[in-house]
Amino acid sequence: MSLQTASIAQSCKALRLAAVGAQFTSLAEEAAQRNHSHLYYLEALLQAEMEDRERRSIELRMKEAHLPRIKTLEEFDFAPSPHIPASRIRALAEGDYLERAEPVLLVGDPGTGKSHLATGLAIAAFRQRRRVRFTTAAALVNQLVEAQRQQSLSRMLARWSRVELIVIDELGYVPLAEVAAELLFQVIAESRKDCHYRDHQPALLRVASGLHQRPALQGRTRSAHRSGTHHRDRLGVVPLP
Repeated sequence: MSLQTASIAQSCKALRLAAVGAQFTSLAEEAAQRNHSHLYYLEALLQAEMEDRERRSIELRMKEAHLPRIKTLEEFDFAPSPHIPASRIRALAEGDYLERAEPVLLVGDPGTGKSHLATGLAIAAFRQRRRVRFTTAAALVNQLVEAQRQQSLSRMLARWSRVELIVIDELGYVPLAEVAAELLFQVIAESRKDCHYRDHQPALLRVASGLHQRPALQGRTRSAHRSGTHHRDRLGVVPLP
């Protein structure tokens, strides 16, 4: 390595230009071989840096979201499931429901691909630089119960309210006790109120299977209506037969 190359590499490290530091030599050789201009070379370097930062940003957001697995919408095969509204799923992936903070409910029997689609929509949100958190209903309830026991429930609800998309999987797999259902509802209700005091309002993506929680959720929906917490809500239901 020449002194000049070492100096450039050191400068890239100091400026935190990881992709430029890793690729400036190879791109310079390519530019020389193809007689590219200095501006073309500079553009290629900056593009590489931007793509690398975007990739690392998505990876960080995915790590923070606690996704159980990486499954994209591109990997989902709609052909064996013609009843799944592919066009509607793709429309959701564009993210308009996030802008409007609309709740979305994926309903279907086990094995119909609900979790895959929910994960794919979460990844689509990452690509739009959204803050996402993925959890199962049981895991979220356990966290809420523990926070309530430690008298830190308000702080936990505040942390969840800062997320732009909350994905709650396995809703309805296991019946919830009344107290657990009430705590889960608080997360949902907190995301629907006082939005004019915030810089954003979380969207909710819920994945439900079976009918275990339907009566409890219906009762809490009526309570929410009385308290005015969802006076502007719209619910997009995507049934998965």
